[in-house]
Amino acid sequence: MTATKPQTEFVKAISRLDATALVVGSMIGSGIFIVSAEILREVRSPGLLLVVWGVSGIVTLMGALTYGELAAMFPRAGGQYVYLREGISPLFGYLYGWTLFVVIQTGTIAAVAVAFARFTAVFWPALSPDVFFGTTLHFPNPIGDIAVGLSPQRILAVLSVALLTWINVRGVRTAAIIQTTLTAVKTGALALLILLGLTIGRHPEALAANFGANFWATGGVAVGIGMIGGAMVGSLFSMDAWNNVGFAGSELKNAERDLPVAMGAGVLIVTVLYVLANVAYLNVLPASAIASAPQDRVGTAALQAILGEPGLKLMAGAIMISTFGCNNGLILSGARVYYAMARDDLFFESAGALHPRYKTP
Repeated sequence: MTATKPQTEFVKAISRLDATALVVGSMIGSGIFIVSAEILREVRSPGLLLVVWGVSGIVTLMGALTYGELAAMFPRAGGQYVYLREGISPLFGYLYGWTLFVVIQTGTIAAVAVAFARFTAVFWPALSPDVFFGTTLHFPNPIGDIAVGLSPQRILAVLSVALLTWINVRGVRTAAIIQTTLTAVKTGALALLILLGLTIGRHPEALAANFGANFWATGGVAVGIGMIGGAMVGSLFSMDAWNNVGFAGSELKNAERDLPVAMGAGVLIVTVLYVLANVAYLNVLPASAIASAPQDRVGTAALQAILGEPGLKLMAGAIMISTFGCNNGLILSGARVYYAMARDDLFFESAGALHPRYKTP
């Protein structure tokens, strides 16, 4: 394996605030509005629902603080790829980088883009999920049939990724400003949901069903570490992507100091918001209604219970902004890993060059 080539000059345009916004914006996608339904079906208890979210936040914060130290040691483009390459061996960095490209980052961006398109359809019903060009692949259960091809929703999803890619090529400063703005908007929307749920949205039926003697009730189901761990799958997924800011280490103004602060502060902010959001859900809806929310859209059900029909569109708009901002952060950060790999001759050579004008990979 050849030695790492010197990295060409990035534009150091990401401030501590921008870095924190990148952490928060990458973490808050559609998960917080959905996965509480599945968690409640697992644990059967309002109290344990909050425990699952709280423990997930603590675990994530521990990881963020650990990564913050690594980020300060290796404040270069590539993030986790660099940590594995330097800390264990180049083989582990190679395996991680290609897995990120083939599965992790690519799959997450696709899933988030589809979620963006689905909620856009609330305002534009012509965005049908029905495939009009393609075929159906047949697999044994539990996979079943999968429609492969184009649909109006999938076309919009692809266009949203293309637009964000174009924005990120135009310069990291532009992308950072957009990320910070979108993060402020979607954090404000989540805070509004929390405020409404803790004030005017409090429902006597929900309070009686979820608190007091029923707070820890599990309906006779035995609770163990395995159950809690299984229920944390969704909450941990909703807290993922906090490490993406490390991928852009070369573009922070003061990476050694700002990366640990951004990771720790960003995860702490999201953890507090997520726990409070679930308290708000429990104030508005009985646990049984949360667990059986249509298509698991707990956030939509809660806001609709508070505001009526306008709540449906308000939540759809909030999730559109949330998913769009989430993908902006994923696209901004992921390209830096492939750049670092290309400089090590482990990825396509063209990915190791910066744009001559915008200094972006």
